[in-house]
Amino acid sequence: MRKSESADSHPLSENFSHFLIIMKNYFAGLDIGGTTIKCILVDETGKAAGDLIEVRSHVKDGFRRTFEQMTEAMKELARHANIELDAIAGVGVDVPAPCSNGVVWGKANLGEDWVGTDIRGEFAAACGKPVFMTNDCNAAAYGEWMYRPDHQGGLLYVAPGTGLGGGLVMSGGTLYEGTNGLALEVGDLSVPRFEDGELPVDGRGRKGCMEAWVSLMALRRQLGKALEKPEYADHPLAKDDAPIAEKAFKLRDYAEDGDVMAKEIFAMQANVLGHGLGDLASILDPGMIAIGGGLSEASFKDWFIEEVRKGFAERAMAPYQQSPLPPHPPTTLIEWAVGGDGSAAYGSARKAMDLV
Repeated sequence: MRKSESADSHPLSENFSHFLIIMKNYFAGLDIGGTTIKCILVDETGKAAGDLIEVRSHVKDGFRRTFEQMTEAMKELARHANIELDAIAGVGVDVPAPCSNGVVWGKANLGEDWVGTDIRGEFAAACGKPVFMTNDCNAAAYGEWMYRPDHQGGLLYVAPGTGLGGGLVMSGGTLYEGTNGLALEVGDLSVPRFEDGELPVDGRGRKGCMEAWVSLMALRRQLGKALEKPEYADHPLAKDDAPIAEKAFKLRDYAEDGDVMAKEIFAMQANVLGHGLGDLASILDPGMIAIGGGLSEASFKDWFIEEVRKGFAERAMAPYQQSPLPPHPPTTLIEWAVGGDGSAAYGSARKAMDLV
């Protein structure tokens, strides 16, 4: 290069800059759901390289059909980030089902051929990249922890939805999955409360567990019983001919409008959840509890989480509420999740960074 030429003016400088971009490692996070696959790309610093995208999920059509969608999603992520597909150095995948060491153990919302299959190994072979795999709540817990760079303590994540899932990140950022990858099924926690003299049953037939009280499945049963009460005989939902499942979906809208019956049901769920979290705090001492799920976007979310905190205060032992030492700071914070729909995909992508 002549002395009069600068590096910026050199004819190879543009290609060299492009080479540097290609050499940078990126990591994809694929959150597989029953209807969509949420996907995100992060660079080697953990920063998102573009927006969260969604592609259609074909899990009912089998894992190989889903692999096609996952591959297309990775290509789309690469296009949006203006990188080659080869720049994606690792992939994190999470599934809405119990899994152990990359093998799916239960069908849940997946197709039959997923069960017993080494999904991690099969997809690693299909995409030619190392793959991390866990369940969706574990991934969301890790994503939530990573979304809080100033928080170095533990984090317990719970997500009321169709069921009630959970995940735990220990102080310092270690995702706890248990020996077999099956830990933190918080919905299995026993709740010794009776309903009409009986322990209620959850969607899998278990009596007296927290998921039988805090979940969409529980909401359907609770709504049905509420509509049988004389004081709600004239409620619009009592006169609605829709199936109870459809009525339950409408209940959130009624609660947002301040409907007494709707808020009574959600208050009951919040109270039971708070009691359960009080018991979990005694076992795990997480320091922070993040609540995910659809209610985090409801207009009454501030009221709901206060009801959860009240239930927690009723149940948790004093040391898990605040320190006995002045100035008595709180020892367990209960907050809404901050990552929204992207927590699991982001958590999976960040875990993929450990592969390289």
